[in-house]
Amino acid sequence: MNTEKMYWTRQPLEYTVTPQHIEITTKPFTDLWQRTYYHFRNDNAPVLQMHTDEKFFSFIVKTDFTQSRHRFDQCGVVMYLDSENWLKASVEYENETFQHLGSVVTNHGYSDWATTAIPASVKTMWYRFSRREDDYCIECSQDGKEFTQMRVCHMWEGAGEISFGIYACSPEDSSFKAVFTDLEITPCAWKAHDGQQPD
Repeated sequence: MNTEKMYWTRQPLEYTVTPQHIEITTKPFTDLWQRTYYHFRNDNAPVLQMHTDEKFFSFIVKTDFTQSRHRFDQCGVVMYLDSENWLKASVEYENETFQHLGSVVTNHGYSDWATTAIPASVKTMWYRFSRREDDYCIECSQDGKEFTQMRVCHMWEGAGEISFGIYACSPEDSSFKAVFTDLEITPCAWKAHDGQQPD
């Protein structure tokens, strides 16, 4: 993957970008969230991504969040179209016992949040983000080989050119270094549906 094609939507506190290795040091009080339930809006997390008009592909990245130690510290994969249309997947630190593996999909300014609890001892996670036109799939893996589906969603503004990549943030008063490696773009690994026929 050519990291030279990636660009910042808000730069982090500190960062390093090489073809094989990216580090992001987060700023305190940074996040991506819109309206739903909490009623506040936060749109200041650093995002490093690239444009594409390719309709069928997968993007894979390994995240290392060993240094995350404060509630909601997170890093992962993102597709950021604009402040009101985006999706993300990450592990969010909670406490010394557990953390949240989850995803957020934001369409037209409203975010949802789907999570599952995983042990706090997990410090790395692979993600595979796949596109089939304006539908998207996010998967995760602890070994980079066997991926498990986290999310299938439709993006109302996701039919044309999109931007996708990585992000890291610290919604509360904290900062940590997130590490991203093994970035790869492949043919779409999310295969066409083979089951119940449409009406």
